[in-house]
Amino acid sequence: MYSLFLPVSTKRLCTTTKHFTREHQVVSGFSTLFRSSMKAEFKGHRKALTILDFLNPKAGKVGENGCHHRLIQGCMQDLLEIGLQKSSQLVSGTADSKSIELSEANSGDNSYGDVSTSRRTSILWKKNQVLQFEELHKRGISPDPTTLSCIISSCGAKGSLYAGEQFHALSVKNGSYDSILIGSSLISLYSKCGNLDNAYQVFEEMPVRNTISWTAVIAGYAQNWQFRTCLNLFNLMRRTKLKPNDFTCASLLSACTNFASLGIGRSFHSLEIRMGYNSYMHILNALISMYAKCGGIEEARYVFKQMPCKDLISWNSMIFGYAQYGVADQSLNLLQEMDGHNIVPDAITFLGVLSSCRHAGLVEQGHHCFNLMIERGIEPELDHYSCIVDLLGRAGLLTEALNFIEKMPIAPNAVIWGSLLSSCRVHRNYWIGIHAAEKRLLLEPGCAATYVQLANLYANVECWSHVAKVRKLMKERGVKTTTGYSWIEIGYEVYRFKAEDRSNTQILTNPLNMPCLGPLCSHRMLSHMHIAASRW
Repeated sequence: MYSLFLPVSTKRLCTTTKHFTREHQVVSGFSTLFRSSMKAEFKGHRKALTILDFLNPKAGKVGENGCHHRLIQGCMQDLLEIGLQKSSQLVSGTADSKSIELSEANSGDNSYGDVSTSRRTSILWKKNQVLQFEELHKRGISPDPTTLSCIISSCGAKGSLYAGEQFHALSVKNGSYDSILIGSSLISLYSKCGNLDNAYQVFEEMPVRNTISWTAVIAGYAQNWQFRTCLNLFNLMRRTKLKPNDFTCASLLSACTNFASLGIGRSFHSLEIRMGYNSYMHILNALISMYAKCGGIEEARYVFKQMPCKDLISWNSMIFGYAQYGVADQSLNLLQEMDGHNIVPDAITFLGVLSSCRHAGLVEQGHHCFNLMIERGIEPELDHYSCIVDLLGRAGLLTEALNFIEKMPIAPNAVIWGSLLSSCRVHRNYWIGIHAAEKRLLLEPGCAATYVQLANLYANVECWSHVAKVRKLMKERGVKTTTGYSWIEIGYEVYRFKAEDRSNTQILTNPLNMPCLGPLCSHRMLSHMHIAASRW
């Protein structure tokens, strides 16, 4: 395998001025091949350890750091996994030796001892998972901030909070904690793991902040549905005279999408045009998703049509936008157009098309798309099966839906049984509804929605004694329903409320105007005031 990158000769790489560049090319090329070898057999890390021996051991510190950074950047993403066991701890690391060890707490495995003595980057692989970095650096140098930042980012991508905390401690220990790269990576790590307090604390303690660090903290709060905090942080960022980059704008658009704030989303769209980001692919995709989910389907279509080049995400975003509005014919047309643009649809594409057929009640077209997906070698997932069950259920084909569930090659989840139960309540099918409720309660015994739907099913057929029994059973088991919230955007302000809510003083006046909104709400007005309901 190494002959792909190295000459047959066993001589060391030349030590001329091109030495570092040559090393980087070798490691960069190996990192690409490493990913494919990881999928074929779990021996890629052994080759990773061997590759450094071909590099000149007399290289300077800058060159060594660069090579290690390339190797870790190429390999770490595939090595770190969710559930990284708490089996490593910092045991040594002195400034004199410039070495760092992460040793396993309760293991005597020393199968990589020969590696640790040959100045390689050592990675312990066990049971197809990386349990630790047994020896991060044995070449007599400490990892630079770029290398540590790469490792911390990998921990965040895999949700390995404990491993990330260890490298956080390591950055404090070796004095690189004040680096902007380290700080931004730590903010991203804690945000992706849901620990916003630690993320903001790291942000506050940073001596110097740049656009990347501001973007990291804004994106963290956007990912965790903290819309107001995102806006406040963005305003603070503008006061520092720092300019937001395209990733900052994408994070803000994501926050607007999650909170269904169409007006503020339009403002950020204008900002992106002024800053020249309106030609960036990921920005345009974020705009399509934002407009489609916030009630501006025409604006989403306009952005989509104006895109000079569309990728798979662009097509999927537009298909899901049509699916949300029940415009199934447009979704089906886009699916056909994808073939003409040499875009291969994936499982998400077909999920959007099936959702469109479900909302529009197109049973035949839904079955056709489902079969087409299988013909193209895409294995259906539970979400695809759920769409078909819901499609059949809404059409009143409850027996066919039940037979479809029983013939599924994978076990149905609670969502599928809940979908069938909802359809049974609508079409007053007593026996299939009870069967679906029993199946769902076995999977989710604490789900309040199942009890409520079953009680409503009994109420539809006027079995009031059974309604009382279900309500009593809910009380005995301590099952409580979750309060449903709705929100409405008026101007640039979003108001959230629940049923019989009197906490907002404007609630006393707004309901009086609601009966008058029906005749006045044209399509143009709906693009300015979008009502979205969601169960929180």
